[in-house]
Amino acid sequence: MKFRLMSNLLVLMGCALLSPTLVWAQAADPAVKKSDSGICHDKTSSSYGATKKFEAFPNLDACLKSGGRAPANAAAPEVVVVKKSESGICHDKSSASFEKTQKFTAFKTIDECVKSGGTLPKK
Repeated sequence: MKFRLMSNLLVLMGCALLSPTLVWAQAADPAVKKSDSGICHDKTSSSYGATKKFEAFPNLDACLKSGGRAPANAAAPEVVVVKKSESGICHDKSSASFEKTQKFTAFKTIDECVKSGGTLPKK
């Protein structure tokens, strides 16, 4: 009986030591929650607060790139016309590398991309 009481006490102490960390980790809500069903909810989503089981993401784009999808009532995502790759090359839809470029910054025009420090691809 003493052993069982002692082991229960140790378990409770362990929980008490860990729980501040768990509470602290959950205290800061992430910018985006990807639900178990794969829907990406940012703080403007009506389901953000109700989503309890989720994977956290720093932004909506990262969640979508991970395979998540936008909620059905969300506005349609902006169409990417120009992609500036991590190496700083601006690819529009006529570029052979447009579809291959996965990590990029989106721009509406090639001029905006170049003005941001990007370069045109070699032909």
